[in-house]
Amino acid sequence: MANDTRSADGTRVRRRAAVAAALGGCALVAASTTPAVAHSAGPGHDVRYVALGDSYTAGPGIPSQVDANCARSDHNYPTLVAAQRKVTAFTDASCSGATTAEMWQAQGTNKPQLDALGRNTDLVTVQIGGNDVGFGPIISTCARLAAQDPTGNPCERSYQASGYDQLTLAIVRTAPKVDRVLRAVHARAPHARVLVVGYPDLLPDDGSGCFPQVPFARRDFAYLRDTEKRLNLMLRVVAGLNRADYADTYTPTIGHDMCKAPADRWIEPLQPTAPAAPAHPNAQGEQAMARAVLARLDEGHRHG
Repeated sequence: MANDTRSADGTRVRRRAAVAAALGGCALVAASTTPAVAHSAGPGHDVRYVALGDSYTAGPGIPSQVDANCARSDHNYPTLVAAQRKVTAFTDASCSGATTAEMWQAQGTNKPQLDALGRNTDLVTVQIGGNDVGFGPIISTCARLAAQDPTGNPCERSYQASGYDQLTLAIVRTAPKVDRVLRAVHARAPHARVLVVGYPDLLPDDGSGCFPQVPFARRDFAYLRDTEKRLNLMLRVVAGLNRADYADTYTPTIGHDMCKAPADRWIEPLQPTAPAAPAHPNAQGEQAMARAVLARLDEGHRHG
């Protein structure tokens, strides 16, 4: 028993070290390019697909809303992926506001998301962690602080006032939670192919701002962009450590962030002009994430 405990502790330490190293700038190429494991999730097979996730998965505000409790759309990326892959069975357990805790506990009328999995599940997509880091409070805090110094970086200064970056720490603390989720997914669906889905590009990738359309101080845009990139890097690394693939939705959505004109943006600003929740993908954004997931599935199938 003591040896088992030491082994488990050692594994946790190594996983935390890997995430910390990645956030510190190490590439960890081996972790981020883990080859896909061959499963029966390719075209032409009977596939039972389960989607887990938060509001970026659920698609709040996008017509048509099919679950009021979770603000879930029938045009979110899991539904689009399921239709394109012609899966045999599809369960969308995603729910707006979900954290990693909701994998194990009910969220209103939505059952614990992990309960949707079974030994016959073939494909699982997981997009989680943003609410654990605090997407909502971060947006409201940075918008509130912008009035103090519109051309500066009051939000960054606030999150670093203690001598360290609180958002980077939040990402590091979220890593073992996502790790636990993925281990539970494998335990409940041992034969499934698992894809961790990253978050799309929310703010201009070049670090420029668009106040007042997005009410952040000018120099906070680059800070918040980098924070999201750290979150996505953590998700990529934790996926690699857990024999899961990673679907990059950030790169293919660059240039379609919430600062762009309505015709060009796939992420709505804090006052949406298209049917979607503030700071969330609209229907085009969900389509873009679906394309990224499908491309990763096809890539893995070719090399699996």
